[in-house]
Amino acid sequence: MSGIANVFKKLFGLINGIRKILLNVIFFFLLAVVVVIMLAGDEPVIVPDNGVLVVELRGTLVEEKTWVDPMDSFFDEAFGGQGTPPETLLSDVLESIEKAKDDPRISGIYLHLSEFAGGGLNKMKQVGEALASFRDSGKPVYSYGDYYSQAQYFIAAHGEKIYLNPLGSMMFEGMGGYRLYFNELLNKLKVSTHVFKVGAYKSAVEPYTRNDMSEQAREASAELYDALWADYVTSLQQLREIDPRLLSGTIEDFKAVLAESNEDLAQMTLNGGLVDELLTREAFRSQMIELTGLDKDEKSWRKISHKNYLDAQLPEFIDEDEEKDEIAVVVARGVIVDGYQKPGSIGGDSTAALLRKARLNDATKAVVLRIDSPGGSGFASEVIRQEVLELQAAGIPVIASMSSVAASGGYWIAASADEIWAAPTTITGSIGVFGMFFTIEDSLAHVGVYNDGYHTTEMPVMDITRPLPEAAAEIVQTSIEKFYHDFVSMVAESRDMTYDQVHEVAQGRVWTGAKAQELGLVDRLGDLDQAIIAAANLAQINDYNVVNVEPELNARERFLRLTKQVAQETFTGVELRFNIDDIIVVDLSQVCSSDNCLI
Repeated sequence: MSGIANVFKKLFGLINGIRKILLNVIFFFLLAVVVVIMLAGDEPVIVPDNGVLVVELRGTLVEEKTWVDPMDSFFDEAFGGQGTPPETLLSDVLESIEKAKDDPRISGIYLHLSEFAGGGLNKMKQVGEALASFRDSGKPVYSYGDYYSQAQYFIAAHGEKIYLNPLGSMMFEGMGGYRLYFNELLNKLKVSTHVFKVGAYKSAVEPYTRNDMSEQAREASAELYDALWADYVTSLQQLREIDPRLLSGTIEDFKAVLAESNEDLAQMTLNGGLVDELLTREAFRSQMIELTGLDKDEKSWRKISHKNYLDAQLPEFIDEDEEKDEIAVVVARGVIVDGYQKPGSIGGDSTAALLRKARLNDATKAVVLRIDSPGGSGFASEVIRQEVLELQAAGIPVIASMSSVAASGGYWIAASADEIWAAPTTITGSIGVFGMFFTIEDSLAHVGVYNDGYHTTEMPVMDITRPLPEAAAEIVQTSIEKFYHDFVSMVAESRDMTYDQVHEVAQGRVWTGAKAQELGLVDRLGDLDQAIIAAANLAQINDYNVVNVEPELNARERFLRLTKQVAQETFTGVELRFNIDDIIVVDLSQVCSSDNCLI
């Protein structure tokens, strides 16, 4: 027994030693970072003369970045992890393009699109408009790709020159999508599906109740996607002379154009007017060096990323006068859920708190609620809407500005605003309510498992292992119908419409922003900047600051964000490499053979 005890004692000593080593490594790492923070000077970012601004669109174009814990983000990047999906902030892109337009150091723009995943047609059109304004200053815009996706090409088409790899390709796939239907599978698994909804077009639950798309869902999808696709095609045709057969969407037209190009996809894009020239990567690099001159340090063309460019800008003069009027912008992006949520999701309590923060600021004269949301919790949506009403009661006008999506709960929080603005391609509406859950009593019975017991009342109990009583189903359906009635009534009152007028265009159906304006669900068509001007007009102010209302970071988050920022700036370009021969192996059985480790 003493031998076994000794083995366990040594094993515990080994584990304890590893623990202390790891803690010490983390401690000294953080200590080193703190020292770097204290000693590091603010090394300015230099904008190269005759340099090209690289507008790097990585991942999804968003109104607000999803919150990521700074420490998780730092270690993820340090150890080469995948991390969260990349996102590019729309406001950063627009600001950098606008500033570069009149900057004599910037000779042009290069669109880095290889990692761009889209992000809503309205956002891409805003970038396109900014690029068009930049080109009006006489400066060129270039893009190069090994291939272009549909979203990438839409941005590239706003440039002066589009280059493609000789082995590259591009084809238009159209808009829409397909999804899986699980009704038959659920039946085979003997899972009972309980659906409660109001609205013939509220189709989110169909994959669990059908094996195919309903006619109502097909009708709504066809009208929505046909309108969006027509807008996309029209925009491209105004930008470039493209062979119409490439935009027709038929396989036969595509095959005909491809055959005329000797079955060469890259040559087809050139012949069809999609690109201006086929170049290898090195040929494009050499061409850019001739344009900007050689950056001897980078051994490439002179350039600066749009993120670094914004850091390089001298801070603009800001009037510190406390009496300066402010228009507060509150971003509501993501699915609406209850409680407090980090950016990237809309929390009923957290978003309401931002609106309340704006209301309690004496300088706030108007609020713009920027919405990019497919909806979510009805309760959380109402919590947010109540804060909109509080703002109005305090004499502060509210403009709802819709981005790519403001549907269902996203429309709910917009409905009571003084004015609703949307982009023509915004997806909005979906005024409807549904609920759904599953019970598996038949699945359990099939394998010989049963549920039984005693309960003091007949009140409905949501238990997935028991059948749903008919009376309980009636109560749930009644509550869903009441919720829908309240939704439609609230919209009718807010929009100065009758119940029947709203019900006719509601029933869970989605619309484009342009169609929603025709139907009375939206007041004006325009982007965020136009909504801000409208808010200033409602508040009757001319001289004001635009302030983004953001959640305050706690002490830990501020420290971690600062640590990450300084570490990134300090160690940018530093490569840490380890050779296996340089690793020192420590025999922990000798060092930590007792509780008193030498660490």
